[in-house]
Amino acid sequence: MNRQGRGLQAYAIFYLLFLYAPIILLPMFAFNSGTIIAFPLQGVTTDWFRQMWADATLRRALTNSLTVAVASSILATCFGIFAARASTRFVFPGKGGMMGFIMLPMVLPEIIVAMSLLVVLLGMGVQLSLMTVIAGHTLICMPYAIAVLTTAFSSLDRSLEEAAYDLGESKWGAFRLVTLPLVMPGIISALLISFTISLDEFILAFFLAGNEPTLPTYIFSQLRFPRAIPVIMALGTVLVILSVVLLAIGEYFRRRGNARIGGKPTGGLM
Repeated sequence: MNRQGRGLQAYAIFYLLFLYAPIILLPMFAFNSGTIIAFPLQGVTTDWFRQMWADATLRRALTNSLTVAVASSILATCFGIFAARASTRFVFPGKGGMMGFIMLPMVLPEIIVAMSLLVVLLGMGVQLSLMTVIAGHTLICMPYAIAVLTTAFSSLDRSLEEAAYDLGESKWGAFRLVTLPLVMPGIISALLISFTISLDEFILAFFLAGNEPTLPTYIFSQLRFPRAIPVIMALGTVLVILSVVLLAIGEYFRRRGNARIGGKPTGGLM
């Protein structure tokens, strides 16, 4: 290996350590018996996890976050199916511009989106609640769902639908019986990715939730209490595991769908 190769390898190792070291520290301090987040560790305990599950406010925030994540992921995926279907199967005036505007929330700063939604909702007289958070999360999750579903629809062989038409099926029947089962892995992947994004999203929830706490806003409110930090570490450990599992499942279904339609196993999250 030449000098340039060794330099790139050292950079990659440093980057990975910088990126994942804080995540590795989460479970270490979550099982630490001390209340001060510092080395050396004082002992091993599971008390912080028990306190986490015993906290009524945390359970309420978790319930709210799960409600928002499920609703927004379903809405984002349904809208994503329509957008991906239209962008891959039809040609119409302004198609590129429309798709660009739909995908715009993926690159816009979330605080700008949150402030804009807050101003619009307050101007319309809409009371802030979980419904407004669901609307905001659906807006944020849609581009990611569309990106996954566009790949699934664009890789689909159109001759399969045409064969269904030749056999007497209607357009809806061909979509329900042929297209939908073939793109179902992509739909499941879009659902799981949208669920994960919504569950972890903080800025929109902070601006749009009103008096209803979500899990990220609850974590933010507890950071000012030093004795609550170990419980937050335990909660963070659970969230990291959940996020990794959901993303892994989503990627599995994406690759399965890609292989099912004869695509190459490239791209994706892993």
